[in-house]
Amino acid sequence: MAKSNNKSFENMPNLGRIGGGGPRRFAPTEKPKNTKATLQRLLGIFMLWRRSFFLSIALTVTSATVALFTPLFLGMAINTFHPQTNTVDKSLLADYILILVACYLAGWLLDTSNGILMAKVTQKLVKHIRTEFFAKLQNIPLDFYDTRSHGDTMSRVTNDVDNISSTISQTTTQLIASVFTIAGSFIMMLVLSPILTLVAMISIPLFFLLTKTITRRSRGYFLGQQQKLGALNGVIEESINGLKMVKAFNQQQNVLTDFGNTNQELCDYSTKAQIWAGFMMPFMNVINNLSFAIIACTGGILSVKGVITVGVVVSFLTYSKQFGQPLNNIAGMFNNIQSALAGAERVFEIMDEKEEVPDRADIKELTDPQGAVEFRNVTFFYNPGKPVLTDINFKVSPGEVVALVGETGAGKTTIVNLLTRFYELDQGKILIDNRDITEIARKNLRSCFSVVLQDTCLFTGTIYDNIRYSRPSASDEEVKEAAKLAHGDEFITRLPKGYDTIVTGSTDNLSQGQRQLLAIARAILCDAPILILDEATSSVDTKTEKEIQHALLTLMKNRTSFLIAHRLSTIRDADKIMVIGSGKILESGTHDELMRSKGAYYEMVISQMGYEDKLESDADSFKVF
Repeated sequence: MAKSNNKSFENMPNLGRIGGGGPRRFAPTEKPKNTKATLQRLLGIFMLWRRSFFLSIALTVTSATVALFTPLFLGMAINTFHPQTNTVDKSLLADYILILVACYLAGWLLDTSNGILMAKVTQKLVKHIRTEFFAKLQNIPLDFYDTRSHGDTMSRVTNDVDNISSTISQTTTQLIASVFTIAGSFIMMLVLSPILTLVAMISIPLFFLLTKTITRRSRGYFLGQQQKLGALNGVIEESINGLKMVKAFNQQQNVLTDFGNTNQELCDYSTKAQIWAGFMMPFMNVINNLSFAIIACTGGILSVKGVITVGVVVSFLTYSKQFGQPLNNIAGMFNNIQSALAGAERVFEIMDEKEEVPDRADIKELTDPQGAVEFRNVTFFYNPGKPVLTDINFKVSPGEVVALVGETGAGKTTIVNLLTRFYELDQGKILIDNRDITEIARKNLRSCFSVVLQDTCLFTGTIYDNIRYSRPSASDEEVKEAAKLAHGDEFITRLPKGYDTIVTGSTDNLSQGQRQLLAIARAILCDAPILILDEATSSVDTKTEKEIQHALLTLMKNRTSFLIAHRLSTIRDADKIMVIGSGKILESGTHDELMRSKGAYYEMVISQMGYEDKLESDADSFKVF
């Protein structure tokens, strides 16, 4: 039910509801959050595996240290050649070659071990984020889902977390190695030749200026790319779920247009993001090559003048490449880093959503509930300033059958949603067995209800699993007995695999009426003291409806029952009928009392029957039990 003042749309799927806030793709583009805070938060999660992380850092530093000395040994190996005498110190050259081979082999072993370690840590981190994210979704109030595209939420837990995963696995150790290599190469360059080091530093300001410029321009595009990807997922999800309606109303072209517009926006953002990120490497290469050429020329001049040897020049050129290579690596990782930060911000946005009001500290268990229900001065708002329910007061004794009737959007479903504490009250109290529901743990409270909603929800699994969902400990025989009471056993046994038939929430291997019979069987199996039937027979034929009603008579014995129905014939024998309108209880009483008062209920009955004479001459037609 959308959190909207227009409750006429409360039972519609989330396809862009009027008044309740449409899907996220129609929302304004959020401003990027603080990059530093996002990085710190990711690092904080990383610290859950600090031992592996620090071991990875140690391996990275060791590997970078080995790599730092290879240019030095390479220069020494070159210096074993003596052009003046045309001689070579073969023994020393062999030693240096062995040292170089050992360095390269050690580097390979260290990098391989580090890669395996980081792969394990990364996947653990991704598992942790997804677990925390999904757990968060269980604790967020329902109004969050009423105003968010489900596809966008799914995109965050899949695509955005994947972006974080790929970046962590590819860039974490590279960034550490890059920082260490830059610092180590600078020191070695300074030791070899302060003059050439000064020449090499000319490129540093150019690197920082380039990075700052591209970062500023591309960051917004990467965030937009992630948002539009979520929006596109929302369009796809809604179109698939509502494909029958799309075809029934010939809206294929409009759906294609909607998809095309969103896809084009994603293409535009992605193109701009990739173009700006793509500028990095070519410019970096230009700067590196220019720096290399200047260093080579300067080194050649110094070697000719005898200031430094050729081996030192070769070592220095190698170090200058090592000095510039980490900057190139960062530029190459730039695309992933920007995408991951944008994804992390979107993930953390959900993680920071306000959760349901926690259970109070003085919570006590509600034992042996009898089913007495009372609403005291209950007022509820979906949107501030626009009450959906105003000053609702009524009492229901244990075992009573209460019917809620009224026009669509009057607030009938809202009443039962407040009773089950799916939403929090704004004013007033709701009591069960004279206990405020806020003093009862949610888990304990909801065990008091068996619920059958108009929109049937099945889960991927067997029919056994779906009926047993309300009471996992139930035996197969208890499941079958519940199905028989719901008049579902007959169609179930005709299926190829009977109760072992696999069903899902999204496929149409069962009719809507059959799915509703399974939902009723699930409620029967639950055996809770309070029964809520929200248009529970709206999707079955008249014959099946009457059969179900006979079964429900047995189910409702000694149980408090709330019936919500538009067909008045289904609630005629209720102990109490409450007519809801404009957020208030317009009148309350039995069918006969309300008919005699000739108020709102009387008008509804006359409207459904067509004319009063028909009602009076055929009064028995109301009896369905």
